[in-house]
Amino acid sequence: MSGEAKRSWIGALANGFFGGFEAGQASRRLRHFQPSRAHLNTLIAAAGADITARARWLVRNNGYAANAIESFAGNVVGDGIKPSALIADAGLKADVQRLWLDWTDEADAEGFTDFYGLQRRAAREVFMAGEVFFRFRPRRATDGLIVPLQLQMIPSEMLPLTRNEQIAGGNVIRQGIEFDRIGRRVAYHFLRRHPGDVTDPGLVGETVRVPASEVIHVIDPVDAGQLRGVSRFAPGIVKLFLLDQYDDAELDRKKVAAMHALFITTPAPAEPFDVAESDEAGERTMDLEPGQIVMLEPGEEIQTSAPADVGQTYEPFQYRTLLQVSAALGIPYAYLSNDMLKANYSNSRLALLEFRRRVGAWQHSVMVWQLCRRVWARWMDMAVLAGALDLPDYEARRRDYIACAWLPPKWDWVDPLKDARAEIEQIEAGLKSRTQALAERGYDAEQVDAEIAADRERERRLGLVFGTAQPASPIPAEPEDQPVPGAVEGPATPAED
Repeated sequence: MSGEAKRSWIGALANGFFGGFEAGQASRRLRHFQPSRAHLNTLIAAAGADITARARWLVRNNGYAANAIESFAGNVVGDGIKPSALIADAGLKADVQRLWLDWTDEADAEGFTDFYGLQRRAAREVFMAGEVFFRFRPRRATDGLIVPLQLQMIPSEMLPLTRNEQIAGGNVIRQGIEFDRIGRRVAYHFLRRHPGDVTDPGLVGETVRVPASEVIHVIDPVDAGQLRGVSRFAPGIVKLFLLDQYDDAELDRKKVAAMHALFITTPAPAEPFDVAESDEAGERTMDLEPGQIVMLEPGEEIQTSAPADVGQTYEPFQYRTLLQVSAALGIPYAYLSNDMLKANYSNSRLALLEFRRRVGAWQHSVMVWQLCRRVWARWMDMAVLAGALDLPDYEARRRDYIACAWLPPKWDWVDPLKDARAEIEQIEAGLKSRTQALAERGYDAEQVDAEIAADRERERRLGLVFGTAQPASPIPAEPEDQPVPGAVEGPATPAED
């Protein structure tokens, strides 16, 4: 008995004797539910380009889609996921942080934004297209950069999904990615020009091989063995597009209905209506003016236009459809639609907490792990090689030097007073440290402490008092001794017993 026949026999036996899983039976309700058994890579190769094109169209033309992607990028990146070097030497750490901050302004090879702007663009691309690529671009010393390194963003369409072949040496190219014999990524075969950009005079279809060490592939895989990304819009594209069509049709219907104000009926349609005029299409029309009285012929009647209303089901239908879309995209309904009417404190907080958990997981597993860590490590190497940083024994202690904590953007409090009190009580009870609390707010504890110390010193020097603190005694501007008010000048005398 063949393997396929044996499996069929076992399945029939299980269904016949034990009832089996209803989800696996070919009952009347599931007779037409025959999903594809192809691997996700096959499905992406067949439909990935169309899904990405439709997602980009929706973002350009649909307000809900545009709002969803901006909400996702704003919550994931905000004003940037920023590094905090874990170098023990405070002086070296300050030098590294200062140099990094200066370099972020030069990170973009196109010059449109800084490194944190590239993070935001990456989050948008992964949400919209399922993936994005960055290529390290080393620069010459004569280019005048603080650290001779920049990043070039490459959209997913630049890596052809249809490039699959066996090449010399035993390597294989799958969906544009070259693998060695043990499955490691060794290169990416990018197109030299975007397949949809007619303004680029480059040769259509010409590719260039880029080593994998020079490429960052940012992707949020959903299946084991997945090679390329799939848009987050994929589960919601159909509903978003049809809902958009429905809204357009409803608007057009109301517009056409509102064009007609009155209708005149007559039992003798052959007889002309004296005050009526014919338009370009030959239809008899009559303009109305305020206070106008029109004399009708015997038998003629006036009927007012009564366009059908959308009815009471329009808003509930819209709401339920947008709920399904928000669930498909993983975006809270209020963030998708900007509709706050149905929100109250409790349900808004629950939705926000759940969304933040998902965003936090995405920040760690995708943005930080795939993009930020690799950029930081390459930047440190280039900074040391270029002489911009002097780190003793860097080659031997490289792992210690590149150790870094990445601080995501701070979350705004839903109820600032209650949330702040809860945070303080947790710190006082020893349930969390100030360092942890500050990191959750997107700040570096050492930097905050240094700023506080500097502020306190400046307040003491100037005699400033804030809050409930006791007045500070200002330090005299001159160090010389000053005469005490009311003292009598004269020679000093010994104290009496």
